[in-house]
Amino acid sequence: MDSQDSGMSAPSRRARGRPRDWNDKTAQNTIKSLDRAMEVFEFLSENQGLSLTELASETGQSPATVYRVLVTLEGRGLAEFDPGDQSWHVGARAFVIGARFLRRTQLVDRARPILRRLMEATGETANLGIVQNRSVLFVSQVETHASIRAFFPPGTLSPLHASGIGKALLAEMAPERLEAILDGALEAFTAKTLSAPDELRADLGRIRERGYSFDDEEKNPGMRCIAAPVFDIHGEAVAGLSVSGPTARIGADDVERFAAPVIAAAAELTMAIGGTIRPRS
Repeated sequence: MDSQDSGMSAPSRRARGRPRDWNDKTAQNTIKSLDRAMEVFEFLSENQGLSLTELASETGQSPATVYRVLVTLEGRGLAEFDPGDQSWHVGARAFVIGARFLRRTQLVDRARPILRRLMEATGETANLGIVQNRSVLFVSQVETHASIRAFFPPGTLSPLHASGIGKALLAEMAPERLEAILDGALEAFTAKTLSAPDELRADLGRIRERGYSFDDEEKNPGMRCIAAPVFDIHGEAVAGLSVSGPTARIGADDVERFAAPVIAAAAELTMAIGGTIRPRS
């Protein structure tokens, strides 16, 4: 006899792995100490190389609390202490955990053969990066065989405004998100860094029109980079592909020649992850 025949309603089935109060996000269902620890960890990921005193001051927590958090993170490999200058940094384990997320998205796995072909086609180092706050996080790289090369190992962070991939992603950002980044200080790393917001906006407009960005020694003297965005199923830029190398091999007259295979590789990765290429403005 089923529940309908008996006049009894069947109990609602709870999704496996979810507690009864899954949708209740009030304070009673958060672990305050863990929340504070994550606040310290997230701040550390954005501001590495600070002392205990500085971290405590910036996060608004007591030095004793922050110290316990850091030691706990250090024990898990998520934080590292430099005794030389008494500073704290994100640990290697953080990248391992992040890499597992990237494997879930299949972005890195799908990109590897494309990066290899891009390196072979251009003779320069091919890179894959994603946005992390105000920086590009490099998540994969295929190095050139040349003795002089660009080197951005996975886990390297570079400011968005002074990176080929960063500018390619900034050019595709929603206006409100872009302005939030431009409202902050834009550090000048070289004489060519676009640290003035209006100057950077003008460059981003050109990037949207042509479909690729050009980093002309804006972060590292003697190095150039050409990049293009990768889009997801919603047409949003979720990553960028680039080739980077010394000015001796990537001359000012070579940019368009390098741009063509970079754009093609970015389009190939977009299709590989089921994405939709956004029409150029």
